Parts: sequence; structure tokens; C-alpha cells
Amino acid sequence: MKPTTSLLAVSFFAADVQAGAGPFLGIYLQAHGWHADSIGTILTVGAIVGMLVTAPAGALVDAIYHRRLVVVCASALTIVAAVVIWLSQDYWPIMSSQIATAVAGSTMGTALMGLTLGITGRRNFDRQYGRIQVANHAGNIAAAALSGAAGWWFGISYVFVLSAIFGVACIASVLLIPARAVHRHYARGLAHEDEKDRSQVRAERVRVLLHNRPLLLLAIALAAFDLGNSAMLPLYSLAVSARHHGAASQITAANIVISQVVMLIAAVYAYRIIRRWGFWWVIFATLLTLPLRGVAAAWLTTPWGIVPVQIFDGLGSGLLSVAVPALVVHLLHGSGRVNLGQGAVKGIQAAGGSLSPLLGGWLANRFGFSTAFIVLGSLSAISLAVWVMQGVTIRRAFDTRRDELDKMADVDTSALFQ
Repeated sequence: MKPTTSLLAVSFFAADVQAGAGPFLGIYLQAHGWHADSIGTILTVGAIVGMLVTAPAGALVDAIYHRRLVVVCASALTIVAAVVIWLSQDYWPIMSSQIATAVAGSTMGTALMGLTLGITGRRNFDRQYGRIQVANHAGNIAAAALSGAAGWWFGISYVFVLSAIFGVACIASVLLIPARAVHRHYARGLAHEDEKDRSQVRAERVRVLLHNRPLLLLAIALAAFDLGNSAMLPLYSLAVSARHHGAASQITAANIVISQVVMLIAAVYAYRIIRRWGFWWVIFATLLTLPLRGVAAAWLTTPWGIVPVQIFDGLGSGLLSVAVPALVVHLLHGSGRVNLGQGAVKGIQAAGGSLSPLLGGWLANRFGFSTAFIVLGSLSAISLAVWVMQGVTIRRAFDTRRDELDKMADVDTSALFQ
């Protein structure tokens, strides 16, 4: 079996590890008498922990040579968290499980990027990572469909049993990747061919991230985008289930499945679109999906309204899931800080996402769901302003960087993509 095939299996089962209980947790806690503000607090704390852990997780993936072990540990955390939720619905056990899930999800995402870069190299990173995201979205679809079925037949608590099963499968899959298949230097973005020779192998200082203007602008734009986008799915599930009473787990599952199907399709073509139109235009198009999603969610709080609302989510998130990691590799390859850069960008992005459930829950309680969706969608104006006003500077930096990358050594992937 090719290591790229095993990596796809890891990504498939890692879907539940990265997402955790997701919006199902809100429905589960609501059924046990929790109020929307308490649910929002739990989700926000988890998001904040994930934000704080993401950059250190990237630094860990850069520094450690046993990168498969990172996936094993993250999966184990998810299994423990699922067991805790199954056994208790008290505040602090649930809080602890969300912290563990956040650590696992943040670490898993960065580990998958490092493994992909170490196996396929820079030139084929966007191509393989697009496949990784296809497998990941397929895993989300399978997990959501199975979770909806489990919630219908056995009760929503069995969603967490499924999460533990996916964690075990993820551990088994990553152990199928031979350790030698992951190039220890290329996995962190160092163009150094000899894996055994550690002399003369030095990563640049961390300040290389601060001096990279396009990277900082990307992080700011994504933070504003996630501030509006992250709360949309759980809030919309709550809005539809509250208005139409019952079948909450099935409505949530349908929300996830629709967006994940669209994300899967977007990820299939993402690397081709990136190579055809370039990073700037692809990210610009994804930022436009948020206001459209906000308006659709405000107007269409009906069971069939989940289709247009989640299509917008799928298009934006599907393209971003490939474009952003590939762009970070483009900007930082050769520095030895690629995974730290991935973690830093995702950490700043998560800073916006961590506040989104709190902001969305407060708006929904104070002004109603429709107003909350409109306000959240309007936050895209910040992202678009940053990206458009600095567009010339960003595109010029991309072109200059492309010339530099052409001169660097890379992994021989002829046997992987035949």
C-alpha cells in the first residue's frame, strides 16, 4: 500500500477527531436542560483552547521526527473525551472533554499537513492535500450520517460512541504508514535531501513569520471570516429544530452532510482552480460566501432552507481547506517553520472562531436568530477590506516567491503519482 493511500485513510477517520462532537454536543446538552448561553460558553472555551494550542502544535510537528505519534496521541484524546461525555452531563466533565477535544483537533490538523508535506513534497502538496480534504469530508459525511442514524435509533448519546470508534480507526490507519515514508526535513519545509545528516540543517528564527506580510494579512482576513462563520452551523441547527420541534439530531446531521458534500466536491477541484486562477482570487471568492450564507440563514429557517445555507458554507470552507495550507507552504517553504506557520495562521483564525459561538449565542438570545445571522454574515466586510486593499502587495509577493521556490530541491514523488 502506498503511504499516500494510508494517509487518506487517516484523514477519513480523523474527521471526527478534528470536529469532535461538533453541533451534536449542543443538541445533546440542550436535551439535558442546558441553556443556549451555557452551551455557547462550553463551545467558546473549547475553541479558545484550540486556538492557543494550534501554534505550539505546529512547532511540535516541526520539531519532532516521530510525526505519526502525534496522530496517535490526538486520537487517544478524542476517545477519552467521548467516554467522559458518555458517562457524565455535569458541567466540569463536559468542559474537560471539550478541552481535550480541542487539543486533539488542533494537533491533528497540523500533523496531517506535516505528514503530507513529508510524503509528497512542496510541488505536489496542493494536489495531495486536496485528496486529503476529499477523504476528510467523506469521513465527515459518513460520521454525520451514522451519527444521525445513531441518534434516531439509539439516542443522541451514541454519537459519542461513534466518535471513539473513529479515533481507534485513525490510530490503526496511521500505523500503516511506514516511518521512512515521511521525509524528516521536507515535512517541516526544509529543502534538505539527506535525512540522516542533521548538520547544517537549521530552521530560520520564529520572527520569519512576523516579517511575512502576506501571511499576516491572510491570518487577519481569516480571523474575521471565522468570527462570522463558525457559529452559523450550530445556531442554524438550533433555530430550525426550535421552530419545527423535534428531530434535532437529524436536522443537524442533514446540515453537516449537505455542507460536507459540497466541500468534498470543492476540494476535488481546489488544486486545479488554485493553479488556474491563483491564491488571491480563490480566497477572495471564498470570502464572498459568508454574507450570502448569513442572508440565506436569516430568511430560510425551514427544513429545506438548509440546502442553500450549507451550499454556501461548503463552497467557502471547501476551497479554503486546501488553499490556505497550500498558500502557507508557498510562503514559508525553505524556512523550516512551515508547520509552525500553519499553526500560527490557524491559531489567529481560531481566535475569531472562538468568539463566534459566544457572539452568536448572545445575539440570538437578545435579538433572535435572524438578526444573529445577518450580523455574523456582515463581518465578512472586514475580511474583504483587508484582502482587496492589499491585493497588489499580496499578489506581487506570491509571484516573487514562486521564482524562489523553483530553485529549491524537493521530494521525488515519481513512484507516488504514477
